[in-house]
Amino acid sequence: MTRPTGEQRRDRNRKRSKRRQIYCPDHGCYLDSVSRKYLLYTDSPEQLRQRGVGRRVALMLIATETAVRLDNEWIEGFWCPECEAVSWYHVRLSGDRKYQISAVERDLWEQAAGVIHPEGNPSVGAFTRRQARANHYGGTKDFKFVV
Repeated sequence: MTRPTGEQRRDRNRKRSKRRQIYCPDHGCYLDSVSRKYLLYTDSPEQLRQRGVGRRVALMLIATETAVRLDNEWIEGFWCPECEAVSWYHVRLSGDRKYQISAVERDLWEQAAGVIHPEGNPSVGAFTRRQARANHYGGTKDFKFVV
């Protein structure tokens, strides 16, 4: 029976998961996650084609599913110790533990599941939205009485 070499022993002992290597694009420092992953979905075959899906398969997926989940892509919030702020990034897993991050574009927020609409609920009227934001009792200033 042969004994394992030092390198073999090290490889065997490093089976536990490693920290995700995601760095700040401005400072190069490690980013800590401060939110859950918001998965991205699409309902257009063009977006599937951009991600390498064939035309026929993309059309079939959209025809059979209402929304298709985009694999290895999500939106996540990260804390940068240099900026001392939370920034939201579009994260793509490309290959073995390699991550590409970019600023989140407005249309990506609409593709994410479980996020709040940037302008609030679109089905709520301006009056209701204004009343919800009011931090005091305004009385009847928003109401016009006809005498």
